[in-house]
Amino acid sequence: MLFSLRLVFFLTACLILAACEQNAASPEKNVRTVSVKHIHPESISLEIELSGRVSAFRKAEVRPQVGGILKKQLFSEGSLVSANQSLYKIDADMYEASVRSAEAALSRARATLTQAELRLRRRRSLAGSHAVSRQDLEDAEASYLQAKADVDVAQAELSTARIRLRYTDVLAPITGRIGKSHMTQGSLVTANQDEPLAVIQQVDPVYVDMTRSSLELIKLRDRYRSGRLTRLPRNETPVTLMIDEAHVYPLQGKLQFSDISVDESTGMVLLRAVFPNPDGTLLPGLYVRALVSEGVEESVFLVPQIAVQRSARGEASVFLVDAESRVRRRTVVTAERSGRNIVIARGLAEGDRVIVSGWRGLRDGDTVSVADGK
Repeated sequence: MLFSLRLVFFLTACLILAACEQNAASPEKNVRTVSVKHIHPESISLEIELSGRVSAFRKAEVRPQVGGILKKQLFSEGSLVSANQSLYKIDADMYEASVRSAEAALSRARATLTQAELRLRRRRSLAGSHAVSRQDLEDAEASYLQAKADVDVAQAELSTARIRLRYTDVLAPITGRIGKSHMTQGSLVTANQDEPLAVIQQVDPVYVDMTRSSLELIKLRDRYRSGRLTRLPRNETPVTLMIDEAHVYPLQGKLQFSDISVDESTGMVLLRAVFPNPDGTLLPGLYVRALVSEGVEESVFLVPQIAVQRSARGEASVFLVDAESRVRRRTVVTAERSGRNIVIARGLAEGDRVIVSGWRGLRDGDTVSVADGK
């Protein structure tokens, strides 16, 4: 009986000791493991995302310069045409007749000039012996000059007639891709009509026109002047295009210019970039988003955007791990984004450890374990 009581007491004591050990170990099991980023000054290339539209590098509307009936269309719609390639033929019969008439008028004017020249020579030879009056000599000289002027007029009219005849062959003004034809064979066209026969667009390279707030540009220039931001060389500012969330255009463009005037209705300034487009991927009118490099900023603190929390009032904060492995919330002031990171303007110091993953559900004072052991 005494042995049984001792056995029961011994087993009870063991159970109590095991429970105490389990309770003592349970806090360790509740310690969360987090990943941190050690804060050090970095140099970054700042980028801004702007919306834009693709436009053709060159655009030309093909219009007739003489009137007449369209006889032929010499291109396929949507094809690539070269500068000075023949696109349309206009009925040329009337213009050919005008050329022949102008040639005949020039021949008559030259014959008249020859006659006036011979008469003037005779008058001059006779004038030495006083066989003709001074008035006859002056009349002969005037007739010669008039005949000579008539030849110049006839030559000009012939040149005009030949130009009009040449205009019956409607040529491509630029190299590019031609759209649909707005006129068909048999249509009557007039010189410099309002509706173009077709439109040609050069789409390699292409322009991307973007807009940006004028106030943002003023602030950016202030940063350049203060030396906080290093400006990239002119015409070497890289631009990256995103067609949508899943498609980044593989070829990089360059910023060409920034307009010097502000749109009065929107307060925006136009920026234009040039992109190579050898495969015709970028079509005029396409909406895109562009990442424009603004320059290099030295000695900034970067944290991943996912590490930054926002309150209902929009205040930004991050979780830090102190020397005792305890969590501390820190309010920060954010600035520009750089890829998937964000610049912290105020609130962090060199050597801080910012929690970048595993922070959800944490509170001030919680004990954590750092994944990298630092």
